[in-house]
Amino acid sequence: MGQEKNPRRVADNEAMAKAKMLRISPQKLNLVATLIRGKKVEKALADLTFSHKRIAGDVKKCLQSAIANAENNHNLDVDSLIVAEAWVGKNLTMKRGRPRARGRFGKIVKPFSELTITVRQIDAVQGEQA
Repeated sequence: MGQEKNPRRVADNEAMAKAKMLRISPQKLNLVATLIRGKKVEKALADLTFSHKRIAGDVKKCLQSAIANAENNHNLDVDSLIVAEAWVGKNLTMKRGRPRARGRFGKIVKPFSELTITVRQIDAVQGEQA
């Protein structure tokens, strides 16, 4: 009688986490996302811990959430996880401004972005090749 279970959005050996409303432009956030793409999760966490970028802490939180989802919700082995995908999208933009010369208005845009991280469990054979 009840609702059917929603289908999974990722494969059986994957887990996902999203961070929304990050107060940084997508271009700057993508610089940090490229830092972790394709790496093992231990190496990615170490890189984010010692990164000098301001947003690296929020990206680290999102990655830790994806790892926790993999472990608790999907029963995946944490030691064999890699960051399969890390993609960045636009979110809303705050419009601000300030007066300029000759009665004009200088537009200031303050963009927000969102981050989606997918971690994937790899086989032991694939892990030795990487």
